[in-house]
Amino acid sequence: MKNVTHSFIFLAHWPSAGSFGLNTEILATNLVNLTVVVGVLIFFGKGVYLLDNQKQRILSTIRNSEELRRGTIEQLEKARIRLQKVELEADEYRMNGYSEIEREKANLINATSISLEQLEKSRNETLYFEKQRAMNQVRQRVFQQAVQGALGTLNSCLNTELHFRTIRANIDILGSLEWKR
Repeated sequence: MKNVTHSFIFLAHWPSAGSFGLNTEILATNLVNLTVVVGVLIFFGKGVYLLDNQKQRILSTIRNSEELRRGTIEQLEKARIRLQKVELEADEYRMNGYSEIEREKANLINATSISLEQLEKSRNETLYFEKQRAMNQVRQRVFQQAVQGALGTLNSCLNTELHFRTIRANIDILGSLEWKR
């Protein structure tokens, strides 16, 4: 380590040729570089954090949908048990000649089927809309980041003369549009 330090001291005392020289203020140079790196990390890290929050919301929506699905399956099992009970009673009444139980069974099956279809449809619609909402939010974030990047690029590339020429060209275009009306 001592040899490395001596070699840097030697380079610092080395006479500069023309405009070439070494920056011996290592702490100031590293501080500037560190500040730039931290700034870039914070700027680009924001989007990742926002997307992570969006991912958590989507995952919680999926968990809720799974819970709804489990509830629907439980209801289906209960409905099957009830159906079996009704079928047993229907067999007993059928032997006795009652047809009213058959109608009741059919109504129960239809009502259960309709209820299950509605629950399944509602769950699917909820998933679809949540998916669409999440996709739209991601698209919006990507678009905002792209616009910010484009504005940053434009602001860094535009000088005053180019800026005034662009404004004049746009004014000429708008002026020609007004004359056409």
